[in-house]
Amino acid sequence: MGLCIAGTARDGRGGISALAERLARELPKLRGRIAANQPLAPFTWFRVGGAAEALFSPADEEDLAYLLAHVPADIPTTTIGLGSNLIVRDGGVPGVVIRLGGRAFGEVTPEDGYRVRAGAAVPDMKLARAAAEAGIDGLAFYRGIPGATGGALRMNAGAHGGETKDVLIEARGVDRRGNLRMFTNAEMGYTYRHSEAPDDVIFTQALFQGRAGAPASILAEMDRITAAREASQPIREKTGGSTFKNPLGHKAWQLIDQAGCRGLINGDAQVSEMHCNFLINRGKATASDIENLGEEVRRRVRETSGVELEWEIKRVGERL
Repeated sequence: MGLCIAGTARDGRGGISALAERLARELPKLRGRIAANQPLAPFTWFRVGGAAEALFSPADEEDLAYLLAHVPADIPTTTIGLGSNLIVRDGGVPGVVIRLGGRAFGEVTPEDGYRVRAGAAVPDMKLARAAAEAGIDGLAFYRGIPGATGGALRMNAGAHGGETKDVLIEARGVDRRGNLRMFTNAEMGYTYRHSEAPDDVIFTQALFQGRAGAPASILAEMDRITAAREASQPIREKTGGSTFKNPLGHKAWQLIDQAGCRGLINGDAQVSEMHCNFLINRGKATASDIENLGEEVRRRVRETSGVELEWEIKRVGERL
């Protein structure tokens, strides 16, 4: 079965878009699904942003490798996950946006030795639950992370006393030349919310190490994490999670609060009243509203404390 071009892959004149047509012509062995001029807002938790020039969902790891090995060098590629920690700018994303999904990247399987193997598209909370139900302790902290395995690998995601670096055995991915790559925990070069893995690698799966535990106790810990999040974070809002990394020796939310930014509004974007390291879309915000609000927060924190906040949320695409 060849490339599936979705109905959205049309330009304003009713023809197949130029990029989709080029991919179909130059990469005849693609088996995944492609949609051109695909709005990305529905795929992000903020529900804002423009369209992907072409959105590609590979059929499997081999299909992904074929794309990366053969897509012309002048066509940029961007990878997105669950969209929980992402701002897609209003001008959209040029080139090919890759979004992993389906059974090929969404399976999670407990293994012998209190290990769990998970595809890059597995939601972190699904990883935590699968481990808990198998009596594998040590991964419950993933219940508090609103993302997927691929993002957790890339940014050393952590919460409630645990981090990816504490449990990862190895990660697997494909680089921009289509080569399969394997990384040990040490080779990932983890630091706080950062890895030294090459930027061009798209992670496809990972193997995690836990320890023996009682399912009931692990699930109870996950319930505690859920309750703590609901009590302290605006998780029912259109938000992107923690906006800024905690600077060394500081907590970002405290610096933001001290700078007088709690509840600050720009357009229809707002600094959360509940947790001021969260930005929220009150309903009709644009990506620019949200990003500009974040930059204003950074400016005020810099002026009041001298600390330069660093974005934790990934921003992709072009401004209008």
